[in-house]
Amino acid sequence: MEFYLGTHETAWLGRDPRLPLFVSHVRLAKRRTLPQATHPWALDSGGFTQLSQHGHWTITPRQYVTAVRRYHDEIGHLAWAAPQDWMCEPFVLERTGLTIAEHQRRTVTNYIQLRCYAPDLPFIPVLQGWTRDDYLRCVDWYDSSGIPLERLPRVGVGTICRRQDTGQADTIIRSLAPLRLHGFGVKVTGLLQFGHRLTSADSLAWSYNARKHPPIDGHTHGSCANCLTWASRWRDSLLTRLDAKNRHGIQGDLFDPDEAWAS
Repeated sequence: MEFYLGTHETAWLGRDPRLPLFVSHVRLAKRRTLPQATHPWALDSGGFTQLSQHGHWTITPRQYVTAVRRYHDEIGHLAWAAPQDWMCEPFVLERTGLTIAEHQRRTVTNYIQLRCYAPDLPFIPVLQGWTRDDYLRCVDWYDSSGIPLERLPRVGVGTICRRQDTGQADTIIRSLAPLRLHGFGVKVTGLLQFGHRLTSADSLAWSYNARKHPPIDGHTHGSCANCLTWASRWRDSLLTRLDAKNRHGIQGDLFDPDEAWAS
């Protein structure tokens, strides 16, 4: 599994070449000048921010394509970009006033639009839903639109990050085999449970972990929640855990999922 470290520190793109980063359009759009990436990275469209704050997308697909092309050309090393998808958490649906089916339709339509406007940019499709059957219907939406997901190198799975302790996320991921899946915002709990079924995943959990502990010895900031050293050590600890689980079949519940290396 390829693991992307989520971060709002856009300058990190030009720093540690060992860390594949997951960076939001919301953060990059605020910059007049952009860093030059030293390694592959992936782009989050900022859909959760858009829908939870506004109840709709405030930028058009053409505007988003323009931004992604700028990142692709000026930052470089863009591995892939999320589309302007519509997540399906109940509070988001309440905010938009739309149904799950309509969120799915808009998600599929947006991917088609982005690919039409910019077939050379690395947009990936994303599956949205709430129940297992919702996600399978979303697969059918793509298939009926002439997009065979099983032939694509990566397919995102949205709306799972807040349900990883219930077993629902694992059921959903299992049902989507053999698609090559990317899990958005997957916590350590989820990675230990079903990470071996993913092609890639991203997480910003390191920042939350850092807020629960004192800074690294010698660091003068009050918290390492924005600290590259902490993020790097957290990632190394996570990958070591995942490797141990894969090699020895260790069950995820033997680990404290959010304590990482500092515990």
